[in-house]
Amino acid sequence: MAVETHDPHITAHARSAEETPRPVHGLFQSLNNFLATFVAIVHTRLELLTTELQEEVRQVGAILLWAFVAAFAAMMGLFLVALAVIFVFWDTHRLAASVAMIGMFIAVAVVAGLILRHKLATKPPLLDDTLAELARDRDQLKARL
Repeated sequence: MAVETHDPHITAHARSAEETPRPVHGLFQSLNNFLATFVAIVHTRLELLTTELQEEVRQVGAILLWAFVAAFAAMMGLFLVALAVIFVFWDTHRLAASVAMIGMFIAVAVVAGLILRHKLATKPPLLDDTLAELARDRDQLKARL
């Protein structure tokens, strides 16, 4: 839209106003903002997911290592105790001593199995914090709509 005038100041001002880019508003800007927010949310949640997975791997590794060490030491100790008891009663009641040691090993195995089952049943689900955070995000988005 050109202004017809012979004054050079007005003509230059009118041309500069026409050439100045206007900020883009409306649907495309809203969509752009939405996508930027969505990507930021997904990025944050993936970082949380990565952190939780790393923690879980470290915990499981440490638990397995110490469980193996404890189980090995306990088995060696129980085996040596069983041998000592059987040797003590070798001349008199070696069969009774052997049966008692077998019973003790079975009792320890049952108790360990029950403890393991309880630990697995009460363990929080994998990625519990990530799922809770995603649920909060979903609820906030529903509230805005």
